[in-house]
Amino acid sequence: MRHFADLINALETTNKTNAKIDAIIDYLERAPDEDKVWFIALFTGKRPKRNVNTNYMKEWALEITQLPYWLFQESYSSVGDLGETLSLILPPPEEKIERSLSEWMNDIVSLKSKTDTEKKEFVLQSWNGLDYTERLIFNKLIGGSFRIGVSDKTLINALTKFSGQESSALMHSLMGKWLPDEVSFKELIDAENVNPDNSKPYPFCLAYPLEKEPEELGNPDEWLVEYKWDGIRGQIIRRNDEVFIWSRGEELVTEQFPEIAEVVKAMKGNFVLDGEILAVKEGKVLNFNELQKRLNRKTLTKKMLSEIPIEVFVYDLLELEDNDLREKPISARRALLEELLLNENPERITISRSLDFEKWEELDVLRENSRDINSEGLMLKQKNSPYHSGRKKGDWWKWKINPLTIDAVLIYAQKGSGRRSAYYTDYTFAVKNGDTLVTIAKAYSGLTDKEIMEVSRFVTKNAIEKFGPVRTVKAELVFEIAFEGIGFSNRHKSGVALRFPRIVRWRKDKTVDEIDDLEEIKKLIQ
Repeated sequence: MRHFADLINALETTNKTNAKIDAIIDYLERAPDEDKVWFIALFTGKRPKRNVNTNYMKEWALEITQLPYWLFQESYSSVGDLGETLSLILPPPEEKIERSLSEWMNDIVSLKSKTDTEKKEFVLQSWNGLDYTERLIFNKLIGGSFRIGVSDKTLINALTKFSGQESSALMHSLMGKWLPDEVSFKELIDAENVNPDNSKPYPFCLAYPLEKEPEELGNPDEWLVEYKWDGIRGQIIRRNDEVFIWSRGEELVTEQFPEIAEVVKAMKGNFVLDGEILAVKEGKVLNFNELQKRLNRKTLTKKMLSEIPIEVFVYDLLELEDNDLREKPISARRALLEELLLNENPERITISRSLDFEKWEELDVLRENSRDINSEGLMLKQKNSPYHSGRKKGDWWKWKINPLTIDAVLIYAQKGSGRRSAYYTDYTFAVKNGDTLVTIAKAYSGLTDKEIMEVSRFVTKNAIEKFGPVRTVKAELVFEIAFEGIGFSNRHKSGVALRFPRIVRWRKDKTVDEIDDLEEIKKLIQ
């Protein structure tokens, strides 16, 4: 654990990419292969689920330290992170435990089958043998909250430099479903093992937001333009009569879309499609909120399958009959895709329509009207572009429609975590509903540090009620809230859910009487 703790310290004390890459390489040169596998797993989000209740951890720490509960709560409020608070209040270790990262991880994973008494014994013994940094890492690992500020790109660059393999091959190898105790480090980074199973997806090619005029992109004839859909980006894989559907978040979602899996299963050959999974009924793309009802369910009823039918709008072909097509230009890949779908003519799978235009200004109207068909805007792809791993500026652009906005009043506030733990940064907003107010959204971003401090002072002076960490405040501060979409929702008091709400600006020029009305907001729903 010592080497891993040194790595975490090195990464947390620099914001320079090259320094982070050097720190990772230094760790890889010293760590045994079993630790390297766990390092990659933890840094790519494959951490174990929480096997110890954090409330128990808090109780055990209070037993050891004999701190009064109020003092612990004040300390926690000041630090803003439970794992760090526990690490700080515990006494120094009485003896040092020297064990590798993989040994620690195997024990942590095995806690799942242990009793609460056995878990307590393990945690207390571990605390007594680890220093501050090691305890902090340990607490986050058993509490299921381990995260590190290293981008996937930085990790891949470090692994590329260390192993000598191609970055795209490494990205492909690390994707998909693999378990640290079932794969070796050599298997993970060896180019010969890049595609060891039928299910493995490719790294997704991503687009940058278009923040300039489209005319600056050059000749319109060199660009392919499609609608940008608000669904679930997915890769649909058919290899050797097996079908797999992967989300962009690297989740295997085949069972959540059985009708798509069935259609693909009935097709011929081997291929990998890239497209948008959407709820489509009677030819109309439904709001994302409808699609969301299909997600993360253990069972899908016949009623749900009927009420929220699924289609895939496919826009790329990455592999055909075991041939990797990603280096071909998108114009060639699309021609092969059209041929594949024309020959198969599968239900529920259609090619994303290419939009005809001669001049850039023609796209302005298409973009502005895209919300009418539940589209987010337009995708602009250079016709000669390959399918990159990740983002590459210049080839793919997303030109989204301007967000919807409403004016709402702040009614609840809660302190943040980490460096913002001393300030109220988590806000709940409300709009008018007749003569009352009804909550409509939560937002955590959009204000400057100066504005956050000003809002925090207001909350402190104008708090009406206290519910744990949440403060009810006088309904006075009005903010403009932007969001990407809106839909009906039975899970929200207002009856609507906003997609990606965030604060645009503090409307100091407006009073609570001028905020928006719920009934008018509902009219925004298509």
